Amino acid sequence: MAQPLTVPSMTAGADFVLRPWEMSDLPLIRQAADDDYIPKITTIPSPYSDDAAQAYVRRQWDRAAAGTGYPFAIARTRDRQPVGAIGLWLTEEAEGRASLGYWMTAPFRRRGVMGAALRTVATWALHELRIPRAQILVEPWNTASVRTAESAGFRREGLLRGWQEIGGKRRDMLMYSRLNGDPSPGDQAATGS
Repeated sequence: MAQPLTVPSMTAGADFVLRPWEMSDLPLIRQAADDDYIPKITTIPSPYSDDAAQAYVRRQWDRAAAGTGYPFAIARTRDRQPVGAIGLWLTEEAEGRASLGYWMTAPFRRRGVMGAALRTVATWALHELRIPRAQILVEPWNTASVRTAESAGFRREGLLRGWQEIGGKRRDMLMYSRLNGDPSPGDQAATGS
């Protein structure tokens, strides 16, 4: 059995922090439950109820307690308002792989927040936790998520046909990865690669 994990708090850019989930995050879950896409790719309860939202937060705590991953809420530093989520999942850690998943509520999209959060978690996973490979799956139409992955130094590897069921249909997914030997996103910009 995996060891329990402690979800740390980390800064993600100048204005945001990654932190463990709290029961006070229920307004974020309500907002995510109303999104057209987030409930299809996550376990966010839709329709929303306080009981289901509390169960969602407890599941995040249980993931860390069971050692299967690090679930983070993304919150503004100034007032701790949560705006999204990112998780590092360790179900394939024995094979040297970890998966990342993320979502952001509509009012905070297209501001670079998720890119900063993804860079922070991926760099931490690859260099501090020494996981050899971090990977992300993205639906091909989701250009915002593709840009986020690429801005965080992830490279597109290919299309996985019919890989995952989303919204009751089998969907193709793009595979993105970053290896612990890859240059950091800042290094790529500096060298022009």
